[in-house]
Amino acid sequence: MQYVSRSLEMASAAPNRCSEHRTAASYERELERYRRAELQLREIIALDESLLRQKDETIKNQALLKSESDHRLLNDLQMIVSLLSLQSRATANAKAASQLAAAADRVAMIGRIHRRLHSFDGATIVAFKKFLKGLCSDFSSLVSSGQRGERDIAVEGVEIELPTVTCRPLGFIANELITNAAKYGKGQITVRLEQNLEKGYALSVYTDGPALPEGFDPATSKGLGMKLIRSFVKQIGGELRIDSGDNNQGTRFTVQSREFTNRGQRAV
Repeated sequence: MQYVSRSLEMASAAPNRCSEHRTAASYERELERYRRAELQLREIIALDESLLRQKDETIKNQALLKSESDHRLLNDLQMIVSLLSLQSRATANAKAASQLAAAADRVAMIGRIHRRLHSFDGATIVAFKKFLKGLCSDFSSLVSSGQRGERDIAVEGVEIELPTVTCRPLGFIANELITNAAKYGKGQITVRLEQNLEKGYALSVYTDGPALPEGFDPATSKGLGMKLIRSFVKQIGGELRIDSGDNNQGTRFTVQSREFTNRGQRAV
């Protein structure tokens, strides 16, 4: 222990003894080393700042390109809708005209969903109830402008935050279910988001109107709308359930999926 203490004392005293013999030239050399080190640090900092500026510029350019791409996509979709609608009106065959009109409606739906997601400024997580309210508002306006009678659509339940990759298929599902409710039901259309303790969260759409035929099985339905719904439900790993609406009136379609539980939920 005494040896270690003695060594430490000698080590601490060494710089003082060495400093007594330092010359002006040694100080100049040390100062020059510090100057070179400072110059190198300044060059490194300048390079980092340049790289950061380049990165910011690249991000801005990418955002601009994405925005332009989105606008072009929406314009292209609108052109397809217009062409399908024109062809539908020019077709003498009533069945073919109806199918072309339905295709135009679905392409327009893709555009509405894309536009709604774009309104969230490229966010990867979206408040889905807010997103649904926007879609339902678009749908109501579309129905009213088409002189098919205004339909009241209520969006109820909890707010949940979902990735945009999940919002897209859910938006398609909701749109198809709302379209069916408007076509076959009557009265107010209700879209509800609610928590299911066993199966995550559930999205349901229902209205008053005639119930589906007894024994109706969506898995065997040949309608394109139901096929699309089944495909999107499968895409999100969900389950489609059909039962009666409130007070056993009309029909309620419910999509359940644990995918909903990936994000937070808050009551509204």
